[in-house]
Amino acid sequence: MKNYQIDSLDKEILLALRTQARMPYLEIARHCNVSGALIHQRIQRMQDAGIIKGSQLVLNPKALGLLTCAFIGIQVNLTSTGTHQEVFRKITAIDEIVECHHISGKYSLLAKVYCKDNENLKDIIIEKIQSIQEIVSTETLISLQEGFIRPVNF
Repeated sequence: MKNYQIDSLDKEILLALRTQARMPYLEIARHCNVSGALIHQRIQRMQDAGIIKGSQLVLNPKALGLLTCAFIGIQVNLTSTGTHQEVFRKITAIDEIVECHHISGKYSLLAKVYCKDNENLKDIIIEKIQSIQEIVSTETLISLQEGFIRPVNF
C-alpha cells in the first residue's frame, strides 16, 4: 500500500461513496464543486493506494430466504504448521460461510454463516465444518437480530 495522505476533498469523496457506492462521478463533482476529471483522478489514486478496495452489491439475506445468521468459533488442531492453512482452504469452500477471520484466543477462526433455518445450520456445522478432520471443536452463536453494520470511519 502506497503512503497516501487523505485531504478534505478525499474525505468528501469517500463520504459520498460510503453513502452510495454507485454515485456517478459527476454528481460527486457537483457536490464537491470540482471537475468530474478531478474526482476520477482522486478515486483512481485512492484505489491505487489501496484505500478503496472496490464496491459491492449488498444482498438482503432474509429476502433470499436465509433466515438464520450465526457466528462459529472454530478450534483447529495445530499439530503441524500447514494445518491451519489447510483448514482455512477447506472452510473457504463452504458456500454458506460468508466471512471468516483468523483470530486470537480460544479459537483459530471465526466464521459468519447465513443459512435457511436452524436445521440447515445444524447440517452445515455437523456435515461440513465438524467433518473437517483437523477441527477440534466449534462454538456457535446465533444472531437474534442484526443491530447495525457500520462502514469504516476515518
